[in-house]
Amino acid sequence: MALSNEQQTKVWGMLNQTRGQIGLTAYKDYIFGILFYKYLSEKATRWLENVLRGETWESIYSQDPAKALDYMNKNLGYAIQPNDFFEDWKKAIDGDRFNIGMMTDSFGHFNQQIAFNAKGDFEGIFDGMRFDSADLGANAQARASVMISMIELLSSPEFDLSGGEDTVSDIYEYLVAQFATVLASDMGQYYTPKEISDVMARILTHGREDKESFSIYDPTVGSGSLLLTTASYMKNSNRRGMIKYFGQEKDATPYRLARMNLMMHGVEYNDININHADTLESDWPDGVVEGKDSPRMFDAVMANPPYSAHWNNKDREDDPRWREYGVAPKTKADYAFLLHCLYHLEENGRMAIILPHGVLFRGAAEGRIRKALIDKHQIEAIIGFPDKLFLNTSIPVCVLILRKNRMNSDVLFIDASKEFEKLKNQKRLRAEDVEKIVDTVVNHKEIDKYSHIASLEEIKENDYNLNIPRYVDTFEEEEPIDLIALSKEIVTLNTEIEKTESEFLALLDELAVTPETKEIIEATKAVFR
Repeated sequence: MALSNEQQTKVWGMLNQTRGQIGLTAYKDYIFGILFYKYLSEKATRWLENVLRGETWESIYSQDPAKALDYMNKNLGYAIQPNDFFEDWKKAIDGDRFNIGMMTDSFGHFNQQIAFNAKGDFEGIFDGMRFDSADLGANAQARASVMISMIELLSSPEFDLSGGEDTVSDIYEYLVAQFATVLASDMGQYYTPKEISDVMARILTHGREDKESFSIYDPTVGSGSLLLTTASYMKNSNRRGMIKYFGQEKDATPYRLARMNLMMHGVEYNDININHADTLESDWPDGVVEGKDSPRMFDAVMANPPYSAHWNNKDREDDPRWREYGVAPKTKADYAFLLHCLYHLEENGRMAIILPHGVLFRGAAEGRIRKALIDKHQIEAIIGFPDKLFLNTSIPVCVLILRKNRMNSDVLFIDASKEFEKLKNQKRLRAEDVEKIVDTVVNHKEIDKYSHIASLEEIKENDYNLNIPRYVDTFEEEEPIDLIALSKEIVTLNTEIEKTESEFLALLDELAVTPETKEIIEATKAVFR
């Protein structure tokens, strides 16, 4: 169950009160990191309660530390030594024994005890926190005071994680969305509005919700929201090993947040494969193995890449991702991302990508790539959204739905730009807007002034230009003006005006004229004569 508005307001208010003079950009790394460590601590505590059978973790550890830690990290992917749990920090604060070195030691021990097959999931995940940083304070005492405030905040009932994975994920999702909102220029690009995520996820999973195994991939994974939303529409999403999550992220902060986000939604570490690299520079997963092109393919691919980004497109003609279509211009990487996604799509898979409208009509290299995609029948649908939906940009975007092997050559165009809820500075899709878009795509429907199914011949007649207004006519004719009725209305209004003026002048005549009011009364009468 999602946090109520009252809970959200209270959580954010407490958080801002706690951070003192620390800027939100720096503060977010600590609050997310410590919240995640609390989650791991409580997960380890629950696991220990099930396996210790009355013994204490301290006694088991004291008998053979290496064996005890090895047993925990084989089961959880990580291990936490006695006295290093989040609850131990809180006890030290209550007993006036806390110092910041306790946290430094705990994270140091944690990093040493990551299971070999979980290194990709946990390694470096707490690197955003530097306990000697001037961001926290000028000296150790000041920095300890900030950490005490955070630990006490996260120990409050508002951050109680005992309600299960739903509670944990609700808290985490709220904080990600809130930080993305207030730090739009810093974090907004890594966060996709939930309504657009829902549109993409429902289309990608339609008809495949019951699959026993499903692989999903986001090459610009950001905070991981697109992966999680897509998985949420699969009926087996809660079963370990049924869904495999793959992603790649160039920037360190969202790379850490994505892994935390997935695990705090209950995804097991061995179902997560998130890589830290530039997708266009480093084709991953797999790619060329022993000189042979062996790319990993996925059931669903989704992406919200940076729009019209600059990239190094030199000597890319032989890259198998772009070889059959052409290389995107160096100042606009949009089609480079699209073709990367398509390349890693299973033969019967489906992909969805968010891009600026320019990809629909720009010429030169992009025009040639677009023509190749159309001629191969790989573009299934194009959805145009309202502007001001995103936190980091006000431009309208579109979502392209593609498949590798389509028999049909037509393209479904949807103009969903006119239907939304207006907020103060933003717009938001309503539930009925999301439903209408999804229903139109999955049922391949034509709706007057909303959607149109264009044949390949029609697209060729438009010189392969896919600009939505060429195919969906949203023009609303104004009702014809009844000149006779309008003339009668004008006569009636003039009569009423004359009557009102006469009544007003009569009232003026009844006023007592004094030296002070004479000039005003005469000037007023002159206006109406």
